[in-house]
Amino acid sequence: MIKIKQNSVQKGFTLLEMLIVLAIISIVITIASISYSTAQKKSRDSRRKSDLKVIQNAFEQYYSVCGYSYPVSSSGFVPTIGCSNPATVFLPTVPADPKGGTPYLMPTSSSSMYRICSYLIESESPTGYCLSNQQ
Repeated sequence: MIKIKQNSVQKGFTLLEMLIVLAIISIVITIASISYSTAQKKSRDSRRKSDLKVIQNAFEQYYSVCGYSYPVSSSGFVPTIGCSNPATVFLPTVPADPKGGTPYLMPTSSSSMYRICSYLIESESPTGYCLSNQQ
């Protein structure tokens, strides 16, 4: 009698192996997306701080050149900064928030002082990040 040799070599992956691989891939993707989201938030916060510093520098230049007073905003937002005598524009386009494009807040405004603010995503401060006049 002739015996037929049965080949017991397994071809392919078992269901358990596939589930383990899928679980590992999903964990890696989750960690990567959380890290990417955090990096984006920190980048936008850094941009907000940089924008406020640019606005502050323009306000201080305005103060020095345009008669020792600061520009006033009636809208509550940072205005375009320039003076008529001498004809100088210090901030022709006002920087806006990197996420929504809304202008930065200027809650306190008078010709003798200013305060410009933005809310930071990664900050613990409920009032946000604010800069005031240096004079």
